[in-house]
Amino acid sequence: MKLPALAKKIYPEHQWEMQESRYTHAAERFEALFGAPHQMIFSAPGRSEICGNHTDHNMGKAVGASIDLDILALVSPRKDSMIRILADGYPPVEVDAADPALRESEKGDSAGLVRGIVHKMLEFGLNVGGFNAYTTSNVFKGSGLSSSAAFEVVMVSILDHLYNSGAMDPKQMAIISQYAENVYFGKASGLLDQLSCAFGGMIAIDFENPADPSVRPIEFDFATTGHSMVITDVHSDHADLTADYVAIKTEMQAVAQAFGAEYLRQVDPADFEEKLPALKKKLSERALIRAFHYFRENDRVDALHDALQSNDFTLFKQIVVASGNSSYMYLQNIYSDRSPTSQAISLALCVTQAMLEGKGAWRVHGGGFGGTIQAYVPNEMVPAYTAEMDRIFGEKSSCVLQIRPCGPVRIL
Repeated sequence: MKLPALAKKIYPEHQWEMQESRYTHAAERFEALFGAPHQMIFSAPGRSEICGNHTDHNMGKAVGASIDLDILALVSPRKDSMIRILADGYPPVEVDAADPALRESEKGDSAGLVRGIVHKMLEFGLNVGGFNAYTTSNVFKGSGLSSSAAFEVVMVSILDHLYNSGAMDPKQMAIISQYAENVYFGKASGLLDQLSCAFGGMIAIDFENPADPSVRPIEFDFATTGHSMVITDVHSDHADLTADYVAIKTEMQAVAQAFGAEYLRQVDPADFEEKLPALKKKLSERALIRAFHYFRENDRVDALHDALQSNDFTLFKQIVVASGNSSYMYLQNIYSDRSPTSQAISLALCVTQAMLEGKGAWRVHGGGFGGTIQAYVPNEMVPAYTAEMDRIFGEKSSCVLQIRPCGPVRIL
């Protein structure tokens, strides 16, 4: 099929030929699976965290951006309430929109996400109904680029367009998506991923009010910097990291609780530093240095926002490196202490620093402990850098990303 006009606005021109083949294959798969052509096409982006590593769960600040990797959904409405989803490479999903009750057996499963979305939309007084969908995604699973948030947001977008005239605002989309992931899927997560996917472009987020976070668009053209954003998936072989992620949140909250607060955002950083001797007697040193990371990472988010607004890319790179160093030394989410000899992220950062020092920037990307690193690479060095990453971590481990200008869209 010919690439729709709107699709040409959300993908870089060098991708158009590849995307046309992708769309054609998806259309053929939909018709083969459901026995009739699709009627609509939806796309929702993955996301990249620019700054604000592990701050959202303690009412902190962050900068996120949607990227040009996406989940594609070809859709036709149904006359009944059944939602049938056939995802490329995954078992089929079938959920009755008339039965939104939580099922423990669906935790950790895509059906749980879909049922949770239906439940929350009904709770908001929105309409739901059935549809057939075939989905295919190039957002790497488990890479920190938020494949789950992209799936959630595209499902909300489908139900919004089919049954609510497509009028839902991005923040509500994100809140519905996060609810499904937290409650029905059973994964504790902040709202950064879903907001970045739902809003599109680059955004500064302040979670001081978690129920209604402040979101500010950031207008900045990376194409003018002479650098490219490169994500490298280190393909680390690790066990379930849920305990590592939970420990960061709970240790930060333990510091807050020592001040009679629930979240670190409610603690005065100066008061925290003054009371360090007393805190050291009550709490682990790791909890304290993770709190240091949190307070200073919030400051870095503000500084990075100002650097972009003033078009100071040199300062931007310095802040990115400082953020990455803080994650490494203080937040300590580069490798799991349950498997201290498995340090693929550390190796990737080591090699990247050796290549880019004084020229680019680098940091752990997303939740950490495995997954990906993010680098800002001078354009003339991109071929050599990506070749070295692929040589060490495997073919096609590195990917040059561009910031996508929009969130979820109905393309056709």
